Amino acid sequence: MGVVSAERFPTETDEQREAALEAAGQAVRLGRLVVLPTDTVYGVGADAFDPSAVSRLLAAKGRGREMPPPVLVGTKGTLEALATRVPPYVAPLVEQFWPGALTIVCHQQPSLQWDLGETRGTVAIRMPDHDLARALLDRTGPLAVSSANISGQPAAVDADEATEMLGEAVAVVVDGGAAPGGVASTIIDATGPRPRLLRAGAIPVEEIDAVLADLELTVETEPDDA
Repeated sequence: MGVVSAERFPTETDEQREAALEAAGQAVRLGRLVVLPTDTVYGVGADAFDPSAVSRLLAAKGRGREMPPPVLVGTKGTLEALATRVPPYVAPLVEQFWPGALTIVCHQQPSLQWDLGETRGTVAIRMPDHDLARALLDRTGPLAVSSANISGQPAAVDADEATEMLGEAVAVVVDGGAAPGGVASTIIDATGPRPRLLRAGAIPVEEIDAVLADLELTVETEPDDA
């Protein structure tokens, strides 16, 4: 095993937190990868609008372009900037579950200058319920973020696990303690007239169905052949 190159930053005090956010923000601006805590599991992130950085993210995880990373945003309103042809049922889901562990796959705005991989014109978007993550997003703008692990391994739930798997590929590790959720987000496909479950996760489908009841909709849960 080579020398771990990531610089790890604690966040226990206000001064440490500021130093961690400054270092992570600078790394993102330089096109480098960062590990950050979220409300679900730890993530590895890159500037969503830097194709080279996104390629490095996929390479670090051992993934190909056929598995594009989702995008984390710091505000609900950013959804409108990144997505188009958003169905009416998305608004109540965002209102109820953002910030939180719901990832929504939408048609992406065609004008966006980015390359997340083979997205087929879609983008997976989530607003995390984690102060540190959102504070970093406030500084960087949207980040392409995937779970902090080698593809096929369990997602890291603390900085130790993330550093062990990805330390040689990332510049900065923001240590926010144990991830409070520990379970990956629920992913909903919102590119059609009815929402469809792509991945079961932290938010049960029953809770999503309850929000959609007024629209007389439920989440389609048939497995995707893909």
